[in-house]
Amino acid sequence: MRLAFWKKKDAERKKKPVWREWLDAGIFAIVAATLIRTFFIEAYTIPTGSMEGSLLVNDFLFVSKISYGPRIPMTPLAVPLVHNTMPITGGKSYTEAVKWGYHRWWGFGKVERNDVVVFNFPEGDTIMKEEPEQDYYIQCRIMGREAVKSNYTIESRPIDKTDNYIKRCVAIPGDVLELKNGVLYINGQQSRLYPHSKTEYIVRTDGNMLSSDELEENNVEVRNNNGQAYDLLIENGKVPTVKKMAHVVTMEPAVMPAGVVGSAGEWTFPQDTAHFKWNVDNFGPMTIPKKGATVQLTAENIALYRRLISVYEGNKLEENNGQFTINGKPSNSYTFKMDYYWMMGDNRHNSLDSRYWGFVPEDHVVGKAWFVWLSYGKGLSDIRWRRLFHGIHSLEN
Repeated sequence: MRLAFWKKKDAERKKKPVWREWLDAGIFAIVAATLIRTFFIEAYTIPTGSMEGSLLVNDFLFVSKISYGPRIPMTPLAVPLVHNTMPITGGKSYTEAVKWGYHRWWGFGKVERNDVVVFNFPEGDTIMKEEPEQDYYIQCRIMGREAVKSNYTIESRPIDKTDNYIKRCVAIPGDVLELKNGVLYINGQQSRLYPHSKTEYIVRTDGNMLSSDELEENNVEVRNNNGQAYDLLIENGKVPTVKKMAHVVTMEPAVMPAGVVGSAGEWTFPQDTAHFKWNVDNFGPMTIPKKGATVQLTAENIALYRRLISVYEGNKLEENNGQFTINGKPSNSYTFKMDYYWMMGDNRHNSLDSRYWGFVPEDHVVGKAWFVWLSYGKGLSDIRWRRLFHGIHSLEN
């Protein structure tokens, strides 16, 4: 008996129809793109001016997930390549039927001081569906929680489905942070100033108008102008140039005086104006929580750690006349389970950042801003060619 070691191909076997080939290719592309987006790099767009002038509105950049280690999805059942809201139809792009805990794979390093970082917005765990771009907690302080609940539809979001923010990490775990008259100090030393970061100034003139063309040429943003005084956002590197402009008489940084907390919408973290008379320009000193470090809890400082203990680290915190119970056990101290970071925008007076909502837990960190691959101004015809394919560190300098 002869054994056949080969078999002739069936000439009559039908080829896959074209639609099936396209379907297979599409599925492969989606799976590959999802894996790359989840574990390696992801594209982001700068939507606001909070990081100006280091990063500009309509900068398109890639963010490295492997710099700090890719985070395993905590809400794995979701529409591929969509963050939290379905395009066109709206509604959630995910389901919380399956939830995973926080795990991060090995990366090339940890978040360093002055890194530009993408992270999930800590206060984005609760939104108003009709106005999702508004901070729910700030609106509660302004309107009152019951008024917000009666006027809006409230929705909760898991950590990895809150909106993505991009800021500069100005302080890492264990750092002591303080703002004095708008100047940032870390561990007693003045923080690095970037030439393109913006500072707000009050510029008084001799009664004549400043040249609009000259202001635009130097990337100066006019916030207000009453004829003799201008409220301007100026890049640090352009301050000497603006001082020398025709008709400028005086030029002073615009800062909120120490001890002035302002209205409820202006309150800074931890929103306890009885014990913390802080504002956006005079803040701290305060130590950034570090994993394994222990703090003593008091009625005076609990506002700093309340959300951290109960929300970010999942404990049941009860307070009664200055006494604290954590998970049913009386305690006057707490040991942190995670590292925390302090994020601020380079455009300090035009940035909703940690000064308003506090610490960023390590499980909220998404990745490190890498390089800009596309950038345009007023339209796609206004390409900023000098910014294309430049790394973040070269742009900020």
